[in-house]
Amino acid sequence: IGQAFPYVPIAHPKRFTPDWKFGIREEELQKLVDAHRNDKVDAVILLSHNGMDVDLKLASRVTGIDVILGGHTHDAVPQPAAVGTTLVTNAGSNGKFLAVLDLEIGKGRVKDVRYRLLPVFSELLKPDPAMQALIDKIREPHVATLSEKIGVADRLLYRRGNFSGTMDQLICDSLLGELNAEIALSPGFRWGTTALAGQPLTAEDVLAQTAVSYPETYVATMTGGQIKDVLEDICDNLFNADPYYQHGGDM
Repeated sequence: IGQAFPYVPIAHPKRFTPDWKFGIREEELQKLVDAHRNDKVDAVILLSHNGMDVDLKLASRVTGIDVILGGHTHDAVPQPAAVGTTLVTNAGSNGKFLAVLDLEIGKGRVKDVRYRLLPVFSELLKPDPAMQALIDKIREPHVATLSEKIGVADRLLYRRGNFSGTMDQLICDSLLGELNAEIALSPGFRWGTTALAGQPLTAEDVLAQTAVSYPETYVATMTGGQIKDVLEDICDNLFNADPYYQHGGDM
């Protein structure tokens, strides 16, 4: 069973999905799980983009799911969390890990589970020749632009935690300088590659952090009250005690 991120219309411009409806929909999910169980399936796996906390709550309220393989919050979970008879896990982001799940099935049920989170060392893996050739062909017209050196990282640049990612700080500092603003706010999403201190930064490194599907930058006049409301709303999205009210976002 697959479940998309339930808060797409809140987290993204509605123009992307004008005719789609999203939600956690526990009752519909329970009916679907029950229907599969009545068909005597060997196992029920939920492939989820809810986020780890939402999946943990969901597992406590919807019965009959053997494993939830989740995403969205980019948590690298070395061992699944058990919620009743349901196992919940995430495998990180950006191809950093490969989750290996082995299920031993017997008499229409899961008898045993083995799970490993394998780190991916890309420099040790031999590229697939056909795929590498396709990538090279697509990149070729843009290589000169992408490889343009624009600076050197003076510290570790990353986007991972909920607060003060150094890459986000660099983006905000750049916005302040370029747009002559007094305050810069960046949607500090917790994904992306990391640049080591002393590493040359290219145009491709910048695009890897900023070329999102709605990259518009706006300059506006805001009151202190408006700024406070924005920050408190983001805090509530992040840290609400009820996972179902955690809509994402980062400080």
